[in-house]
Amino acid sequence: MGADRLLERFFAKDTIALAKIISLIENRAPGYQEILDALYPKTGRAYRVGITGPPGAGKSSLVDKLTPLYRTEGKRVAIIACDPTSPFTGGALLGDRIRMQDLISDDGVYIRSMATRGSLGGLAKSAHEVALALDAFGFDLILLETIGVGQVEVDIAQAADTVVLVLVPQSGDVVQAMKAGLMEIADVFCVNKADQGEADIAVKNLQTMLSLAMRDWVPPIVKTVALTNQGVEQLKEAIAQHRAFLGEEGFQARRRERLRAFLKQLIEEELRTSLWDGEGLKYLESQLERVWAKELSPHQAARELLRATARR
Repeated sequence: MGADRLLERFFAKDTIALAKIISLIENRAPGYQEILDALYPKTGRAYRVGITGPPGAGKSSLVDKLTPLYRTEGKRVAIIACDPTSPFTGGALLGDRIRMQDLISDDGVYIRSMATRGSLGGLAKSAHEVALALDAFGFDLILLETIGVGQVEVDIAQAADTVVLVLVPQSGDVVQAMKAGLMEIADVFCVNKADQGEADIAVKNLQTMLSLAMRDWVPPIVKTVALTNQGVEQLKEAIAQHRAFLGEEGFQARRRERLRAFLKQLIEEELRTSLWDGEGLKYLESQLERVWAKELSPHQAARELLRATARR
């Protein structure tokens, strides 16, 4: 199917066309950038909520319970669930789709499992672009669930409008969150599996840590038991409180910073691609010989290579 026909079907709200475009984006297939160019003017309406935290914290269960609450308000919800990469196909293992079976039959919900493909930031590399496609398609809310890789899940701060950090009280998650720098990126804290004991201690520890932080917004701490829906409504309210706190000015400022980070990422990708094409690799080899012969220092060689690339 040609790109024009695909876009025509996309704008006619054809979910098959949406799925095909997402696959093109994920696979970096020829023409995907031009498709994103066409979609971009239609973006900017969807609100993005990031759900992050360590493995086993219950992120998928919370997404599963939050989504129907938004659906009762008439919101169309898209879920980007980042799964581990299959060692055989390179695709997602689809664990989140298995856990969210009740949502699949709802026409107002779209679930996409994405393989991280080696990305260490908790999100698939193309998750930002897929979110743009879902936004252009007309979804009101996009829930981005990270893989749960532990101490490097900071990518979510550059992808979401509100970040929810899900922790489990018994596993030392609070200390791990501090070590990972996740305390700084969380807008809402969720202590899930609060029926298993020590939840009050975890909340108290979080309150103590947050009292030491210099922040205009003090993140609310919500206790939940996702499997029984306990506290999920309160979690939704906490997300809404953060959106209200941002206001229109703060909201747009956050999105502008997100766009800055995204542009920087794209520019670095383009530079990397152009730098290591055939000519770039040949130039590298010639510079290597000069560095090996002590005619140039490594830093001089790198600067010359960059200048030569800029002239091409």
